Amino acid sequence: MPVVPVFPDAAQILPGASFADKFTVVVHGQRLDVGTAAERVFRHRPSWIGALMTLRNVMVRPFGLKTRDEDLAPELERKGMFPVLSQSGQRMVLGLDDHHLDFRLVVELTELGGGRQEVSATTLVKPHNWLGRTYLTIVLPFHRIIVPAMLARAAKP
Repeated sequence: MPVVPVFPDAAQILPGASFADKFTVVVHGQRLDVGTAAERVFRHRPSWIGALMTLRNVMVRPFGLKTRDEDLAPELERKGMFPVLSQSGQRMVLGLDDHHLDFRLVVELTELGGGRQEVSATTLVKPHNWLGRTYLTIVLPFHRIIVPAMLARAAKP
């Protein structure tokens, strides 16, 4: 099982998470709030990411995983396809619980001074069974490309 890097609030955000990673981008000369940063990350995703998500949905549907809008907590506000679970100050927590795994995506802003802000995206995952562990293993190479590509969009007005 992978070791979870130090993330101070991981146990409160997703108790039992066994995977965590964090990507950051520095934004210069803009004053973002966390909602705007998250909106930029998820709006107008590149078509190649949309194609990968469509392929993912087709492949996991037979396993009963959540793939449709109505499966994704339609009563909650969303950023992209992800439900917003909480928002306070400089942090927004998005995520979903499914029978194979639970995940959280934490978007945070940190003031760096000099007109700079750091926007970070931390992913926490708690697999529940062999399907969750297998799914995580398969998607990780794509995750490591997709998250930084989407996060870079936070710096673009």
